[in-house]
Amino acid sequence: MSEIVADTPPADDLAPVARIYGQPMAQMPLDLYIPPDALAVMLDAFEGPLDLLLYLIRKANVNVLDIPMAPLTIQYLEYVEAMRASNLELAADYLVMAAMLIEIKSRMLLPRPKPGDGEEVEDPRAELVRRLIEYEQMKLAAYGLNALPQAERDFHWVETWVERTVARRLPEVSVEDLCAAWRTILRQARLSTSHRVQREELSVREHMGIILRRLRESGGFVEFMSLFDVSDGPSLLVVHFLAMLELTREQLLELTQADTFAPIYVRLTDGRADA
Repeated sequence: MSEIVADTPPADDLAPVARIYGQPMAQMPLDLYIPPDALAVMLDAFEGPLDLLLYLIRKANVNVLDIPMAPLTIQYLEYVEAMRASNLELAADYLVMAAMLIEIKSRMLLPRPKPGDGEEVEDPRAELVRRLIEYEQMKLAAYGLNALPQAERDFHWVETWVERTVARRLPEVSVEDLCAAWRTILRQARLSTSHRVQREELSVREHMGIILRRLRESGGFVEFMSLFDVSDGPSLLVVHFLAMLELTREQLLELTQADTFAPIYVRLTDGRADA
């Protein structure tokens, strides 16, 4: 009688079952305890009973308007039974849908009454089909919203700090600002006076003196609009405006403005008044 002995490698040549802190382990510890809930793997995650039903229908490649209730109910109950074995609280909503599927299946097995003239027999699946279609539409809409760019996920906000300058630089009075102020005075003059045809001798030099006296009496600094009286009429206003331009050209007056589109001010520059 011959005896066959298998060649087994020595214990030192066996591959380690695990490594702990880099040290190989030849066998599992005898006192190792693994709790039953230490590891749970979910192959498919569903957001609710309708999500599970829609998944089973799409997986079977059937029309949602003509659902085969018998195989669908069997597959649904198998999934719910596996879920109930691990987490009963999570399976509560699914059990309600399972009861609804069984009810629909039983109603379809019963003989249907003959419809009368012009009447249609109600399909027991109608309410379920309506809910599934609405749920699928909302799910597709949610996917569309999630595909849109979102802050802190697809892009980040950028903020910059801009320090204000200590010395504020006032803008210069442009020709356009001066023309706009002059047109405003002309419009007010046309609204407040009537048309009169008369001959009148007007002097630009006389109005230059009037402007200088007005500025000296007001402290040498007044608003541009206050130097004009709209009740004088367009002729006097034109001469008065020409007198102001002449004084500005001779550097006896200075036009200033605090900001863009702000009121224009007139200031004496002959040194006889404080700014």
